[in-house]
Amino acid sequence: MLFNSIDFAIFLPIVFILYWFVTNFNLRLQNFLLIVASYIFYGWWDWRFLFLVFFSTTLDFSVGVGFSKIEKQSSRKILLWTSVAVNLGFLGFFKYYNFFLDNFIGAFSFFGQELHIRSLNIVLPVGISFYTFQSLSYAIDVYHRRLEPTKDFLTFVAFVSFFPQLVAGPIERASHMLPQFYTKREFNYSKAVDGMRQILWGLFKKIVIADNCAEYANMMFENPASHSGSSLILGALMFTLQIYGDFSGYSDIALGTARLFGFDLMRNFNFPYFSRDIAEFWRRWHISLSTWFRDYLYIPLGGSHGNTWLKVRNTFIIFLASGFWHGANWTYIIWGALNAVYFLPLLLTKQNRSHLNTIAEGRLFPAAKEFAGMVLTFSMVAFAWIFFRASSVKQAFVYITNIFSTSTFSVPEELPITTLIFLFIFIFIEWLGRTDQYAIASLGRSWRRPLRLLLYYSIIISLFWFGGNEQQFIYFQF
Repeated sequence: MLFNSIDFAIFLPIVFILYWFVTNFNLRLQNFLLIVASYIFYGWWDWRFLFLVFFSTTLDFSVGVGFSKIEKQSSRKILLWTSVAVNLGFLGFFKYYNFFLDNFIGAFSFFGQELHIRSLNIVLPVGISFYTFQSLSYAIDVYHRRLEPTKDFLTFVAFVSFFPQLVAGPIERASHMLPQFYTKREFNYSKAVDGMRQILWGLFKKIVIADNCAEYANMMFENPASHSGSSLILGALMFTLQIYGDFSGYSDIALGTARLFGFDLMRNFNFPYFSRDIAEFWRRWHISLSTWFRDYLYIPLGGSHGNTWLKVRNTFIIFLASGFWHGANWTYIIWGALNAVYFLPLLLTKQNRSHLNTIAEGRLFPAAKEFAGMVLTFSMVAFAWIFFRASSVKQAFVYITNIFSTSTFSVPEELPITTLIFLFIFIFIEWLGRTDQYAIASLGRSWRRPLRLLLYYSIIISLFWFGGNEQQFIYFQF
């Protein structure tokens, strides 16, 4: 079920009313309602894959219970590796089977040996990378005794399947989320209003910003050889803003929806395009995945400790893993490697934690150095996104080659004037709200009620009047 669909617009109020007015007297009943709602939400796409969510949930719950009964370290390791192997095995089969098969066949073809092995027509389950990592992190934390295992199966099912963040995150940790399912929730009007405000801004980012940017970006990436360099640059910039509006918009809707039910999800985006270097960007972009790889891969490998070779190795491992997590295509791996190359100079010169505060904090305008750093970082990120968006490595290089041509100095084709106007307004509002949890968290709160309502109704009207052609959320494919 899509957040930007009529189905969800009907589904959400029904669940909300049942949750607060029918099951509110019993915590376990509320949790059970969330499970039913979550499975309906996921099954709306394809009910056949509900067994994968349930199997992964049951496996890691059972592993957690096993940890509570076993003290022998070797037996605990067997349980842990069972969870890792089965979870990543399912993920590997559905997401990477054909990728490895095609490359295996290609390697033999290179040496003159033709293999006749058929690839499989595999449907990738929506959100498998997200709920697999969320469930797996629970098993890892219990194994390391960072978390007490739960013995309440109903609560654990509710935690893994919680519908606002089930299919595209944020990837929650059990230490943060599980206790909220054990605590009685009281309806909080101001919290619910804040949730609705964040949902509204998320919808604006998705429908007005991302979907309109997608139309121009898709046109450029479909056949880059037939467009001018200036148009391709604009297309790359459009995709850069599309993926931000799309994914951070989804996260805003997820966080806002969770708040309607009394839950606080971890923040997933923190205005990443206002970053002054690539390290700051990665602290602010897809935070739940970045911190997952940091805690469960980078730090266990040694992190930034050790000699220079180990630092370089660990950096490339985490970025290549992040790229491969996104999809079974060499374009994602190159995207990850490119970001590792961006990151390494900062790490090796110990400048990767130089910018921990908000840019231009307490000021309306950034300093010249801050602005230059922001523009350079944005340009580097936008360039890397070309590989992320391209359907193949060849297409990416065609796109980049055509950018560096004499036509780069021409006027872009079919300038999307309305979209550019909305982008200017969007970036301005995001800049003003960069110290808040989301851009319009504080905007208009001190205004008189008529002006405040005018702001919200203007956003609502723009959703219907200026929304682009409906596009699937980008991260549903991961």
